[in-house]
Amino acid sequence: MKVAMVVFDGVQALDVAGPLDVFAEANTHLPLHQRYEVTLVGYKAGVVTCSNGMQLHVPFGFVDSTMQFDLLLVAGGPQLPDWQPPDAFLAWLQDQARGAARFGSVCNGAFLLGHAGLLDGKQATTHWADAARLAREFPHADVQPDRIFTRDGRLFTSAGVTAGIDLCLSLVAEDWGHELAVHVAKRLVVYIQREGGQSQYSPYIGAGKDEAPIIGKVHQYVTEHIADALSIEQLASAVSVSRRTFSRVFAKYAKVTPSAFVEQVRVDTARKLLEDSDAPLKTVAFKCGFHSATHMRTTFSRRLNVTPKQYRQRFRVAPSAHAQVHIDVDQHIEQEELAELA
Repeated sequence: MKVAMVVFDGVQALDVAGPLDVFAEANTHLPLHQRYEVTLVGYKAGVVTCSNGMQLHVPFGFVDSTMQFDLLLVAGGPQLPDWQPPDAFLAWLQDQARGAARFGSVCNGAFLLGHAGLLDGKQATTHWADAARLAREFPHADVQPDRIFTRDGRLFTSAGVTAGIDLCLSLVAEDWGHELAVHVAKRLVVYIQREGGQSQYSPYIGAGKDEAPIIGKVHQYVTEHIADALSIEQLASAVSVSRRTFSRVFAKYAKVTPSAFVEQVRVDTARKLLEDSDAPLKTVAFKCGFHSATHMRTTFSRRLNVTPKQYRQRFRVAPSAHAQVHIDVDQHIEQEELAELA
């Protein structure tokens, strides 16, 4: 898989080093033909000086890069929100994003995506200190200030600095399975905050239990009763508060209506089923509480800009291929663990 990491003078070193180390560690467990091929691409080729003074050798400027990348990630930097990128650079970002299977940003690299029009109509996040400005400058983006990272179709964005590691671990988990992502996290001595699957992409898991315990309780109840028709009265009863109190407290912490919350959990659950099974779309819709396959299709199109069928085609791995990938990964991990014990 060909990966481009977009850098520039003043880039945050950890925005670059964190993702690079995740992919490099993952490569030690992958066969040669399945590894991540990461290339630094700058505004121009040469030496890039990071905000902490560290220097990076960048082999390609964007005008020199004719390769189409599978994954495009834009790093951030302390002064990046003030930069007005040239039109030619933005056109290159647009072309790459159009042809990539996935694209996104680390920290306030989201501003470059915003200037290129790649956040319009999409959920996105950035460093908490820059979130309000991102929302002001790109009002067509749905900025989620409290998220560690977001996924909206092919677009992935992360919060500040080390959140780029969380983001890339999720990409590794999506590509090669949760087990490999966990192994990478252990080697890097970092914590996987959410397990793989639907919770990686749920916008509400990030709410801390101490800060907003009601959100976690409601999420658990909705997940356990996902196929049911859920009313506000039911949700309020599930957390033992009045309807009025529930509506007030929920709006304060979730920033969305209960119905929108439930709909998103249904979408997340459906994603997991589409990724992991070959169940008919009608069956997936029924299990996730949609009125029909048509209702699920309409909701997917509105929230993700893809239909359930398109989502499955993009993210579903054939069982035989998936099994072979895990066999290869398991063999690499087992060999390494045996070597450590020797």
